[in-house]
Amino acid sequence: MIEEQILSTIKKYNLIEKKDKIICGISGGPDSICMLDVLRKIKQELDFEIIVCHVNHMIREESTDDEKYVENYCKKNQIKYYVKRIDVKKYANNKKQGTEEAGRNVRYEFFEEILNKEKANKIAIAHNKNDKIETIIMNVIRGSGISGLRGIEPKRNNKYIRPLIEIKRQDIEKYCEENNLEPRIDKTNFINDCTRNKIRNVAIPYIMQEFNPNIIETIDRLSIVISEEDDYLNNEIMDIYNKIKIKEEVGYIVLNLKEFNKKDKVIKKRLILYTINKTIGNVQNIDKINIDDIIKLCENNIGNKYLTPNKNIKILVNKNQIFFEKIK
Repeated sequence: MIEEQILSTIKKYNLIEKKDKIICGISGGPDSICMLDVLRKIKQELDFEIIVCHVNHMIREESTDDEKYVENYCKKNQIKYYVKRIDVKKYANNKKQGTEEAGRNVRYEFFEEILNKEKANKIAIAHNKNDKIETIIMNVIRGSGISGLRGIEPKRNNKYIRPLIEIKRQDIEKYCEENNLEPRIDKTNFINDCTRNKIRNVAIPYIMQEFNPNIIETIDRLSIVISEEDDYLNNEIMDIYNKIKIKEEVGYIVLNLKEFNKKDKVIKKRLILYTINKTIGNVQNIDKINIDDIIKLCENNIGNKYLTPNKNIKILVNKNQIFFEKIK
């Protein structure tokens, strides 16, 4: 039973706790409506509350029908819901973003808005096991490091939760059929005009047919092993960071250069990423070449030399210390 699988995932990763108030991002497609239907059924057992958020991107002709479908489901099941209509293509042009990126940003901004308005504490997203594997393959193609092979995590920042992350797409579709949910189908998912759709509709079916029919489970097992080893290394990095840290303030961190230079290159790379993340809150646009340049800077130990790997951080070496400073 898919309900039991989802309940097992929730308990395994401690996704939902008693008295949680959860914002559910619902498009009306099979994944999200399956998630909503199961959470609705188990919410009394686990004692939590759900509120639905739906974003009408106004891209497809059927988007208004999607909106009405979600509204009707919520009214029928007496679930509080919020709807936002926004012209995502226009928004993307104004922000000079791709349509997919803009749509994601709009959704998450809306989820956060309602989370704050309702004093909720978690946001449920309907990513499934297939989504996770597709993301891992995309990361491999792009040249990701080890962390990219973890794929989509069950929980992030103790706020974003993914109850379907261990459920395959075919089982979700079967659940929707058996429960007469008649979810909305986004036909653009079958148009191979972007990398994810090509991986989903072309690459994975080809691998399943020609090489390994169980490729989803195989890559998922690899991801679990990588996640366990990555977690271990992250804990080690945290310990090393605390030992070589000289000063830590908001947006400003100083490390011991001599102790840093003693470490293996693998540790140095992780230390740099860990420290940058603590300094500015993310490591976006920090590439391998940036990390290699910072390591060279530290090894050469020439005073008052600095790098700006992105527009948000400055890294300076001086007086046997490494300075990480957020650019305001």
